[in-house]
Amino acid sequence: MDKKPVLEMKNISKRFDMTQALDNVSLTLYPGEIHALVGENGAGKSTLIKTMTGIYRPDTGNILLDGQPVHIHNSQQAQSHGVAAIYQEPLVFPDLNVAENIFISHRDRGAVVSWKKMYKDAESILEKLDVKLDVKMPARGLTLAAQQAVEIAKAISLDVRVLIMDEPTASLSAHEVAQLFKVANTLREQGVAVLFISHRLEEVFKISDRISVFRDGRHISTNITGDVTHDSLIRDMVGREVGDYFAKSQAEKGEVLVSARGLGKEGVFSDINFDVRRGEVLGFAGLVGSRRTDVGLALFGIEPADAGEIIFEGEPLTMKSPEQALKCGISYLTEDRRQFGLTMPMSITSNISLPTLKRYLSGLGLVKHSREKATAEDYRKRLTIRTPSVNHEVGKLSGGNQQKVMLGKWLNAEPKLFIFDEPTRGIDVGAKAEVHHIINELAEQGLAIILISSDLPEALAMSDRILVMREGKQMGIFNREEATQEIVMTAAMGQSHLTEEISQ
Repeated sequence: MDKKPVLEMKNISKRFDMTQALDNVSLTLYPGEIHALVGENGAGKSTLIKTMTGIYRPDTGNILLDGQPVHIHNSQQAQSHGVAAIYQEPLVFPDLNVAENIFISHRDRGAVVSWKKMYKDAESILEKLDVKLDVKMPARGLTLAAQQAVEIAKAISLDVRVLIMDEPTASLSAHEVAQLFKVANTLREQGVAVLFISHRLEEVFKISDRISVFRDGRHISTNITGDVTHDSLIRDMVGREVGDYFAKSQAEKGEVLVSARGLGKEGVFSDINFDVRRGEVLGFAGLVGSRRTDVGLALFGIEPADAGEIIFEGEPLTMKSPEQALKCGISYLTEDRRQFGLTMPMSITSNISLPTLKRYLSGLGLVKHSREKATAEDYRKRLTIRTPSVNHEVGKLSGGNQQKVMLGKWLNAEPKLFIFDEPTRGIDVGAKAEVHHIINELAEQGLAIILISSDLPEALAMSDRILVMREGKQMGIFNREEATQEIVMTAAMGQSHLTEEISQ
């Protein structure tokens, strides 16, 4: 590039106890570019970001700003150098309005607030970003995408030169992602260097000018996006050929295990009809707000249906609670592992045994820890959970390994029906491949599987049939052979294509 770098991370190393988080890595950012940084969980991306923003200090190496060495010891110093970050969960103050959130970090605006000037300045910044927001609106009423826009506006108000976007699209709809990309492109045109971090490779190819890959704390490659292929990028990320990591084997289908007939919940969803056979993966697809997850919650008894019926192993069933679902042989892997799926301060062992704790109690009601630990060790090996010990705190694991612990927790319940709700959200491509392999194995073992996924290529490739929903209504069920992205999206957007009768 002809431009001079705005920020250079040179030969940065950082170690935590026995873990070498960064090993002599370098990264160069230029003004007016969007530079993607990708890698598996544990590759060192987060450690590098925290070093750039002053949360961590490097053990060795230098940070150069405009070619001059700088020392960044905290986030305030990072901001003073024009380095800022936005994250998957925006850090806005809900009881302050938009303008107040934008200027919350300013200490040079005087003791007396000129509200008129602050509102005018806030409107000017948002106008530069081509974002339309009421600057007097409380932040608590904003969508996630709007909150992120406020965070970006805050960075602009502090004369940002380097903006780090860490998994900014993970919780956004397709429309909100498009809006965020529009803002990112505006920043690029204004000369800001944007560091974009995402597990969604299709987004990386769409938005970035260059792509850097980290693996195991090391810098593997940096290339112009146009010179990179999907396969070569994955190979750099995981260190091996992954091939078609969405591959789905054809398991032999058994008898119908569970059926829904006219299933509904007032104001949420209605008239849902399907069968799932042993050895079958039934995908649930649809846009944000389609209520796919609500059907899963009803099947697991968390939010019971109030209309229709569930037929399990040929018998009508009124599902009232998760305890009842577990007794029947139903497991549910939630999309929100941190809030609902795992107990983060507890160990891997305790998390895996939690739903089935009665198995590990002695006659006196005491936990048989040796047996509990042996079970956890078994799942550590089976699911290749990367951890120093099964006594390790779950909250300290990478996202992919947390997902595997949650899988072990529900597999240990010995389910007949396994409901996967967004099983690969927020995990890297290597961990995705492993989760897909596990789903394949479970189907081959005769489990019935419901796969709820917003990742349409994943849903299409991993499912034997696809049920499409829109705003709580079933739009159609499609066989694997006929389901294409175009057909599924057409149905998801409101065109009914009931091309398949419910199997008998």
